[in-house]
Amino acid sequence: MARPARPPVDDLKSEAPRLIELVRSTVPPVHPAGLPFVAGGLGLAAAGRRHPWLRNAGLAAAGACALFFRHPPRVPPTRPGVVVAPADGRVTLIDHATPPAELGLPDTPMTRVSIFLSLFDAHVQRVPVAGEVKAVEYRAGRFGSADRDRASAENERNSMWIRTPGGVDVAVVQIAGLLARRIVCDAKTGDTLTLGETYGLIRFGSRLDTYLPAGATVLVETGQRAIGGETVLAELP
Repeated sequence: MARPARPPVDDLKSEAPRLIELVRSTVPPVHPAGLPFVAGGLGLAAAGRRHPWLRNAGLAAAGACALFFRHPPRVPPTRPGVVVAPADGRVTLIDHATPPAELGLPDTPMTRVSIFLSLFDAHVQRVPVAGEVKAVEYRAGRFGSADRDRASAENERNSMWIRTPGGVDVAVVQIAGLLARRIVCDAKTGDTLTLGETYGLIRFGSRLDTYLPAGATVLVETGQRAIGGETVLAELP
């Protein structure tokens, strides 16, 4: 039987950019905050190259960290007046609550939508509405399970208040979970943010609360899976 003809070298070269782009679109990049963890696992694997169990443990740790800190590209909706999910995860709570006092917002209950991130979700956080950052406030707290209702009040958190160009106020709160030990927030007071852009990260398990103004129409339900930067949580009044 004749062997199949091998593709010409020129054809392979011409297809290389497409193949590279296919790999990039399939394997998401790693958020910069996760690179030290991935490097640590690879370093352990290199140090244990003569010991299979140590090498395998290092490679497994590097792979797990790359998966946890993955930063997949997202395409936010283009229609105006929407609030997108600030993170991947499951919608666990829709209720009314007063936003964190440290933000300085009026002491009036707002609609709150909570998203719980498991260890298997991408843990980058995305801007729910475009606008100006009016305040960013950190508050120390406990590291209880983030899927509990009282986690919003008791756990360590970082809160951000955004005012849209139309003058509507929205707050989003990063809440540490049982295994979380650091909240990363790159946004600062006075920044102008765009819808769906990445602004932070919580290491190892967390929750995101989004506070919506009166008159907002919630478009998700409890138990629903949300995709950060793409799933529309609500429409603003």
